[in-house]
Amino acid sequence: MPRARRPRGRHRQRNQNQILGLALGGTAVFLVLSALFSWLAQNLWVLAALGTGAAGAATWWVHRCQQALLWDRIRQQGLRYGLPQLDALHHRDFEYAVRDLMRRNGCHDARQTDGAGGNGADVLATDPMGRTWVIQCKHRKNGDQGSAVGTPDLQRVNGCARQLYGADIVLAVTNGRFTARCAPLAAQLHMHLVDRRALAVWAGSNRPLWELLNLTSPGAVTEQALVIKWGRRLVTGQSPEHGRS
Repeated sequence: MPRARRPRGRHRQRNQNQILGLALGGTAVFLVLSALFSWLAQNLWVLAALGTGAAGAATWWVHRCQQALLWDRIRQQGLRYGLPQLDALHHRDFEYAVRDLMRRNGCHDARQTDGAGGNGADVLATDPMGRTWVIQCKHRKNGDQGSAVGTPDLQRVNGCARQLYGADIVLAVTNGRFTARCAPLAAQLHMHLVDRRALAVWAGSNRPLWELLNLTSPGAVTEQALVIKWGRRLVTGQSPEHGRS
């Protein structure tokens, strides 16, 4: 059967109604705006009052934001963690604690990665010298009595840190301990390790991590690979101590 045709007159009438509606709406808006501008022209004090109020509100908002930033910096600068506090954290909260410690040290862009991609990079940060830090966080509920962090963990984060994030400094930090093989491997990979005792010094003081790692100059990263182990620095080439690290 042939398809029924819609009446053209109804379609034309609908278009005309739409055009008429738009014309009436535009005219109404124009008349309202004209009346408003005419009234404001005769009452300039209203514009002055609105301008003064807007300027005052903007000034108040800027001051409030500045105060919030100031208090946030004061809070971060005074941030301290004890080992019992760190031990009691969930592993994700431990990552946030490391992020906050990096922010305390001046890495204002430090962020937790939410474990995206499972590549071992838990915290990313840029230090005041412009160096990119990629940090792997390994939390142990029982501290140094828990299982030791092993070389596979180091290899995983090292495999992505520089390629994916352009890392200048790759770090593994734990509230526990590393196996004896981790220190020489970290030296070979130009990575840095922070174990329980080194973490206690960093978290319990206001010293920046790069100072503890002797990475206070931009060239220090390539000149030597330093590993903090039980509060001592091991320079590449030295024989690490045996036993727990």
